[in-house]
Amino acid sequence: MKKHSLLIFIALFFVQLLHAQDSTAVKADSITFEAQRERVNQLLNDRSRRFGEYDQSLEKKTGVFGLFKTKKDMQKSIDILRQVVLNDNNIFLETRKLLDLKDAQSERYQRLASEYDMQVSAYMKTITKLQNENDKLREELKSMESTDTGNGVLIYLAVIVIIALIILLIYQYNRHKPKKLTE
Repeated sequence: MKKHSLLIFIALFFVQLLHAQDSTAVKADSITFEAQRERVNQLLNDRSRRFGEYDQSLEKKTGVFGLFKTKKDMQKSIDILRQVVLNDNNIFLETRKLLDLKDAQSERYQRLASEYDMQVSAYMKTITKLQNENDKLREELKSMESTDTGNGVLIYLAVIVIIALIILLIYQYNRHKPKKLTE
């Protein structure tokens, strides 16, 4: 019984150890995912800011009496729009990385779930095996106890028979004892 308790303790220890390692990996994955998500959000904020600058540059007219757009105004709007497009490309790249991280994370979770399912199945089989063995040992113990009880009854009867024979012998001895003639 102690052997089984030790095995169960060791198995639980290893499960806790694996769980601690997995939780460390999950924390690292979460930190990486959050950092990537922050980068994407920052790029989106930059895009919004630059697009606002582009809208302002479209309305800006520094030509004759502020009525016309100059070549410089148009070039500034084009440069801002170019920065918006480059920023959009970065957003697409960083979003792809974010999605790749998310896919890797979900694949890892699926793999961990299948590993845990296999471990749980193995533990359930082990527990069932130990329960069956425990039941078998209890049955053997009951049969040994009933055999011991039978042996105890036989010993008790033998002692009673021996005592009865001793009493009978003493009685017979006293009955057939040679009588003294000098009386």
